Amino acid sequence: MKYRFVIVAFAAAALLGVGCKSQYEQLLESGSADEKYAAAFEYFNKGKYMRSAQLFESLSMLTSGTERDDTVQYYWGLSNYDQKDYYSAEANFKHFVDNYPASPFTESAEFLRIDCLYRSTLRYELDQTPTYTAITAISEYLIAHPRTANRPICEKMLDDLSERLDRKAYENAKLYYKMEDYKASRVALKNVLKEDSDNIYREDILYYAAMSSYHYARLSVPEKQKERYMIFVDDYLNFIGEYPTSAYRKELDALYKKVRNK
Repeated sequence: MKYRFVIVAFAAAALLGVGCKSQYEQLLESGSADEKYAAAFEYFNKGKYMRSAQLFESLSMLTSGTERDDTVQYYWGLSNYDQKDYYSAEANFKHFVDNYPASPFTESAEFLRIDCLYRSTLRYELDQTPTYTAITAISEYLIAHPRTANRPICEKMLDDLSERLDRKAYENAKLYYKMEDYKASRVALKNVLKEDSDNIYREDILYYAAMSSYHYARLSVPEKQKERYMIFVDDYLNFIGEYPTSAYRKELDALYKKVRNK
């Protein structure tokens, strides 16, 4: 008898729950396209982006092939964007750009997509695959829209992403120096500049390359020190040739003097 009462109570609660569905839930489940369309924009304009996103998503199947289709798809992405769901928004905008190339919303969707990609990139210490994806998308956007008003924002994004890649390359090479593997350190640092001579950390890279060659020579067996110190001399001269007023100059001058007096 006790268990039967519990089952009946649960059943009653379930029925009560069905009967107490909110107006929004009823609209989402069974509202007409016109009702959902009006409500979606009402929620969007009130800043209730989660609800507007759900309604626009529901509408996307009802308005497919109609004159409202691109508007619904665009505002579905915009609702996700405004609630900071950049992963979903990027997918929305990519789908939009691929399927509505002639829409008046297309350029905006392209820009918002690259903004989503930019916001989804990771710190320099982490995987930079999203950074490369974002750089490619931003570059393609600027080629397609050379006079866009968004150019300054895009160029700032590119500068930031390029700096991130430069720093990752520099820090990865510098790890060998921190580990006191000076031979590998110099090779790795020089390779960074072979791959990207304009790396914004060029001064630091050349400094640590010179320091690596100095320490490698210092720790070598006596019969090989002279030859290896000459590599440091080359690195030193290259460095001061490029950065004669560097903050590193005093330290490197002292090491050079020490080597010359040996």
